[in-house]
Amino acid sequence: MRVHVNYLAVLAAALASYVLATVWYGVLFAGAWKQLTGITEMKPSPRKMALVFLACVVMSFVLLHSIVFGDAYLGIGGVHGGLMGGFFSWLGFVAPVTLMGVMYEKRPWALWLLDNGFWLVSLSVMGVILGVWR
Repeated sequence: MRVHVNYLAVLAAALASYVLATVWYGVLFAGAWKQLTGITEMKPSPRKMALVFLACVVMSFVLLHSIVFGDAYLGIGGVHGGLMGGFFSWLGFVAPVTLMGVMYEKRPWALWLLDNGFWLVSLSVMGVILGVWR
């Protein structure tokens, strides 16, 4: 199956995730995140910001494929397909992998909840953008 990639949708979803991260960690939960991580000062460099955005683009690109395959094989597209793609990507990949940090690196559960809340919302927003605008 050949997947048509709407690169503008991929970039828009990546930008939405990037902006959401800025608001989530920089405004809404900055104090809690700093307290839970022990990081007192963030110094974002252009290189770090570019790498984070590139990671968002890769995630958006892969999520688009999940949504397209879900639509092709299950007939679920649009907002519903995007939400399902985002949720199942979070449930199957992000949540289990980040759980290892709590189990073996002794990170606090509150940090897991904070980070996973972000990833669940981010993947859902990206999924909706990609599901509707693919």
